[in-house]
Amino acid sequence: MLLEALIVLLKAGFIVTVALTFGAVLTWVERKQSAVMQDRIGANRAAILGLRLIGLFHILSDAIKMFTKEEFTPERGDKFLHTLAPMLSLFFALMSFVAIPFGDALRVGGRTIDLQAADLNAAILFVFAMVSLGIYGVVIGGWASENNYSFLGGMRASAQMISYEVTLGVSLIGALLIYDTLNLQEMVRFQGHMYGGWIPRWGILLQPLGFLLFLTAGIAETKRVPFDLPEGESEIVGYWVEYSSMKWGMYMFTDFIEMTLLSALATTLFLGGWQVPWLLSDGFHFPWGSVALPHVVVVVLQMGAFLLKVSFFLWLQMLIRWTLPRVRYDQLMAITWKYMLPLSLINTMVTAVILLAIR
Repeated sequence: MLLEALIVLLKAGFIVTVALTFGAVLTWVERKQSAVMQDRIGANRAAILGLRLIGLFHILSDAIKMFTKEEFTPERGDKFLHTLAPMLSLFFALMSFVAIPFGDALRVGGRTIDLQAADLNAAILFVFAMVSLGIYGVVIGGWASENNYSFLGGMRASAQMISYEVTLGVSLIGALLIYDTLNLQEMVRFQGHMYGGWIPRWGILLQPLGFLLFLTAGIAETKRVPFDLPEGESEIVGYWVEYSSMKWGMYMFTDFIEMTLLSALATTLFLGGWQVPWLLSDGFHFPWGSVALPHVVVVVLQMGAFLLKVSFFLWLQMLIRWTLPRVRYDQLMAITWKYMLPLSLINTMVTAVILLAIR
């Protein structure tokens, strides 16, 4: 019993560490990718012993700056809730990762260990519950600051996140009808089969419209450009406008963690998760032959594939962030209620009719 608890803690620690590492690296990628797109050098000044490493030390300098800056709480604000709010946002974002499978199974000493911190039958519902609770951190932060601009940002954030969560959930129903399960690990295993030995049975091929709607709604959930109305630096309406030091840093870090979560979910639901085409538990099985591989190599390839796919979606989100302009708030709400939600419902009905016809 104690060993099982230890294994769960190790798996949870591993996936949370990976998420935090992605979040930290994204603080550098944010500046470096925009610099490449705009023909600039980007962050490259921070150095240790004369080494700059293409600006990677800026991650460390950012952390030092966050911890050493003056911590400020508005005089009329609620100090307890003002401090609690960013913690709530970061906590619920990190909690969502415990249900994400980052590999199939590892066999060690006659024991089979599922590479997933928590094997939940309704894992997708757990993730959505955690994401929904994250709204409280944003709303409380805007309200506890006792600032009209912060409060406006919090209200914008709550309306936006609740609205796009509806589309986020409905856009997945078509995929869930196909997978016939709410277990994320089982969804990934479903996608491991090949049609005719050649075409992967990935969700993006089975639900292309559902994938586009899910990704768009997910980007809106992260409150990033072009959907960054709750922050709106040029309008000074950010729910974090009265935050400084590491409390502001937690809000910023939460945005990057949510980007990583969206990438992990998109990978799991639509891009085969840890699946590698033609790779089974004992090696590659091509239509023209097979190549046997040690179990450890297979596990490493599967985990590497998962991280590579997550990295691709992170790159894509950064590309969108530095390409598209911010939409107006009325356009933001119209996009989901007038267009995305109806399309999600149509996609669900069409999928249900097709499945009913072929089963």
